[in-house]
Amino acid sequence: MVGYVFKRYELKYILDSAQYAAIKAEIEKRLSPDEFGRNTVQSLYYDTPDNRLIRASIEKPAFKEKLRVRCYNLNDDDKNVYVEMKRKYDGVVYKRRIACKEGEVAALLNREAQPDGGRQTNGEKQTDGNAEIASGTQADKPQAGDGTQTSQIGKELDYFTRFYGNLTPKILILCEREAFCDKESDLRVTFDENIRYRADDLNFYSSLDGENLLPDDCVLMELKSGSAFPLWLCRILGEQNIRKQSFSKYGSAYEREILKSKLRSNIICLNRFSATATSPQSVSLSS
Repeated sequence: MVGYVFKRYELKYILDSAQYAAIKAEIEKRLSPDEFGRNTVQSLYYDTPDNRLIRASIEKPAFKEKLRVRCYNLNDDDKNVYVEMKRKYDGVVYKRRIACKEGEVAALLNREAQPDGGRQTNGEKQTDGNAEIASGTQADKPQAGDGTQTSQIGKELDYFTRFYGNLTPKILILCEREAFCDKESDLRVTFDENIRYRADDLNFYSSLDGENLLPDDCVLMELKSGSAFPLWLCRILGEQNIRKQSFSKYGSAYEREILKSKLRSNIICLNRFSATATSPQSVSLSS
């Protein structure tokens, strides 16, 4: 297995079709397309039985963390997937990533809960000298680690799973992603279209179907960099009146599922009430 680490700022913007066309035209002039081109990105999020991770994230604390497994395109040939611990502290994103096969994920995450509950760390530092956080010129292109670094990331994953206990797959997020990068800096820009999810059939190989999370004419743009963003990019954002927004794909899908559950419960209650109100026992006949 190969381990990777990231450290960067990530800003999100929801664009309408006109804004998307304008900023993409400027991006294509200044940045290079990602070497992998346009991909379907699948992200399978894991959580506790009471959804502790996403419930905490929705409250927007200073520190939050998530566990997911990511796959690019349909996994019909047993290619690598990536187990990722994603943490955000004080606006900075820290990511630990281990590459493995889809069939190996269960073994990686099959940990017993730590009896005393453990003690959380904020994820902002690596304690191993050979596992320093990478902030090089390819921010979203993982920096491969040696065996020591992979071992360190494995220890963090082991601690994570022991701390939270029984982690199971909850939501699969899918989208079509087109990425651009700056060859002279760590700037990376991604455009996610057709963002969708499903809460069943949680694997990477059966289909790419899902329920839409955003309107058809909306695109999610993410700006990613370990340092300041260039002035030309800030200028085009201002010209197009594009403002930073908070949008969590997993959070939005979770809230959608909660709403569905409440609606189903209300329908069941209404049906029961209706059946009771119209039953012969409920009708009073005057003599």
